[in-house]
Formats: sequence, C-alpha cells, structure tokens
Amino acid sequence: MNMVNKNIRFLRNADGLTQEKFAEEFGIKRSLLGAYEEGRSNPNYKVMMLICQRYKISMESLLKEDLSSSLKHRISKHSGKNGNALIDNDNFRLLTITVDNEGRENIELVSQKAAAGYLSGYADEEFIKELPKFRLPFLQSGTYRAFEITGDSMLPIQPGSILIGQYVETAEDLKDGSPYVVVSKNDGIVFKRVMNQLKDEGKLYLHSDNKAYPPYAIGGEDLLEAWKVELFISRPDNKPGVSMEDMMSMVIELQQEVMRLKGHKSA
Repeated sequence: MNMVNKNIRFLRNADGLTQEKFAEEFGIKRSLLGAYEEGRSNPNYKVMMLICQRYKISMESLLKEDLSSSLKHRISKHSGKNGNALIDNDNFRLLTITVDNEGRENIELVSQKAAAGYLSGYADEEFIKELPKFRLPFLQSGTYRAFEITGDSMLPIQPGSILIGQYVETAEDLKDGSPYVVVSKNDGIVFKRVMNQLKDEGKLYLHSDNKAYPPYAIGGEDLLEAWKVELFISRPDNKPGVSMEDMMSMVIELQQEVMRLKGHKSA
C-alpha cells in the first residue's frame, strides 16, 4: 500500500466521514474510494488536488508523508452559542506541527515579526515548517508552541519574553483565571487571563494583569486557537523586538541548564 492510500484513509477517518460521504464530496464512487484505501488503486491527479485543497496540505505531503504522524487532527463540531468547539473550519481542524528525526514534536517559535503572518498561516503547513523550532525535554507530553509577547498588559512578564503554551483542544478546557495565548480573527495574538463564558454567553472575557488595561470580550466564533501558558523565558534586560538570534540563545541556555541539573542528579 502506498503512502497516499494510507493518508486518504487517515483524512477520512479524522474528518469523521463515511466512505459514502467522503466519496460523494470528491465526486467519486464509494467502491473506488474503497479501492484507494485498500491499496488496490491510486487516485488520479484531479482527486488528489481536491483532497489537498480541502485539507490544506501539499501534494508532496499527501504522496510522501505519513500524515497520521506529521499532522495532528482536531475535529471541531461547532455549536454556535454553546461553543463546544475551539474553532469552526468546515467541521475539521488540522493542526500542523513539526517533528524531529526521532518523531518527537518540536516547539515552533512565533516571533513578533512572524505574528502578523500567523493569522493567515497558522493552518499552513509550509508556514509552520519555516518557523524556528526547538525542544524542551522537561515538558510533559503534548503539543506546544512558543510566542514572543509585546506590550505591558501582563506585567511583571516583560515585553520580549517568550511564552510557551500547550495547545487547548476544546473550549471546555479553557479554565477561568488561567493565562493563555489567545489567537482570534480580530485581535490576533494576545496574552491574557481567560474567563470562559462560552456556554452561557458565547463569549470569552480576556483580562490583563496590568489593571491599566480593562477586560474585554471576544465571541466564540472569533476564536482560532488557545495555548495554555506553562512557562516563560525572559532575561533581566529583555526589551521589545529582541532578535531571533537572542531568542534562540535564550532557549539554548535553558536547555543547557536543564542538562546540567540532570547531570548533577545522576552524579
């Protein structure tokens, strides 16, 4: 069985579609889809292109990559005011990640400079692949992303600090009072404490630690992603607009410190 056959089956199952429904969507017979999934036949170029467009993946990825490993699927069944899903994207959310040579998830770094492009590129495989990436061995299993913050609304965490957040799969997992990096259509990337009123009001209320900034609300339909902040990396002289080299140096220093501490424990 070729990789494309395995990937078609993965995408259909991840999307929660029957063979009949999937075949109907792409204008083919159910029996032909069955042949694709069982490796008895391969799809033609037109069908593969439609699949790539539907799931926002490249042709090369469909043909050569094991999507079940390189991409994590997130299925969203949006219910309007009740806000059970984190997002609504044709009832399917494909969270793009990168992995190292051993198949372990990387942490992608979204700098201030990359933040504007993230709104249009957060679901773009090529955009995510181009982001700087690193790993922190002491983090628990999960999907993490790093964001460089701006502004002083969450003091004492300084502008230019790097926040590392764990991906929140469903809106029900957003806990009142906890800090999150919130990605929304209208406000972009912000770092706030969240009060979750999606179930009752269809809204999230975002609060700053700096009381000079009043809280405000966003609608559930505006929410794209949320990342629960687990730690931050900062220097005493942190300034907004720190260079990419400085950010990666901070990460490397933290990794080296972790390895040093592990060495002391094993000695």
